[in-house]
Amino acid sequence: MRFVIVTGMSGAGKSSALRMLEDIGFFCVDNLPVMLIPKFADIAYDDELEVDNVAIGVDIRSGDALGQLSVCLEDLKNRNHNYEILFLDASEPALVKRYKETRRKHPLSPSGRINEGIKQERGKIEFLKQKADYIIDTSNLLTRELKTEIDKIFIKGETYNNIIITVMSFGFKYGIPRDSDIVQDVRFLPNPYYDLELRPMTGNDKPVADMVSGCDEYATFMETLNNMLKYLLPYYKREGKNQLVISIGCTGGKHRSVTVANDLYERLQKLPYTVRLYHRDITKDKIVKGE
Repeated sequence: MRFVIVTGMSGAGKSSALRMLEDIGFFCVDNLPVMLIPKFADIAYDDELEVDNVAIGVDIRSGDALGQLSVCLEDLKNRNHNYEILFLDASEPALVKRYKETRRKHPLSPSGRINEGIKQERGKIEFLKQKADYIIDTSNLLTRELKTEIDKIFIKGETYNNIIITVMSFGFKYGIPRDSDIVQDVRFLPNPYYDLELRPMTGNDKPVADMVSGCDEYATFMETLNNMLKYLLPYYKREGKNQLVISIGCTGGKHRSVTVANDLYERLQKLPYTVRLYHRDITKDKIVKGE
């Protein structure tokens, strides 16, 4: 049996995660009083019950009792009850945006600024993040992407590395993405823009990709970039990084950066990490025939 404690920041997607777990056969209980968790685990682990998997939601709504959770977790160990902690996190800007969109009040700041409530909450539940088996940062995740992560952990049993990589192409003329962790300039590669037949196309089109990848320096560059990232990724994970944005830039974000980002995405998918692909500026330089 799997006994999962679902926790994390308010607004980061705990309720959605519990619904997803329920959909795959978990018996789910939300906001169970902290001091009842060991007794609930005793019942759940009873061999006479026909319950395979259980998930409970615990968060800042527990109030001061949340501080007793460490004691309860130790109690579970003493009773030989195995448990896993799934922690849902998100950046402060993402959380503020969600609260404003839903017009909800933060539980720790019902009449004050949302930011203050978020800061207080982060401090109070940091100990749970440190104990977590799985950390999912939902700042840039769609609901279906969160479901994919949940399925990987609890259905497919894949090794989860607590890091989601976004490979993003962009154009320097539109600015470097603010959430970039690594920025790679590929403006040294041949530019399809100067070929009138290729100019209206993008790096998603084979003729453009063939031109960019066909130059002498391309293969060595991609192998070097891939090897560097393979080396760095475990160290980012070790430092607690659970979202990594690798931004690939060319002048307009339409040709070279798209080709390189596509190639890098395919290479990184072979590693045991979750990898996403996003072309930020691919449609900004539209060319109309006849102009």
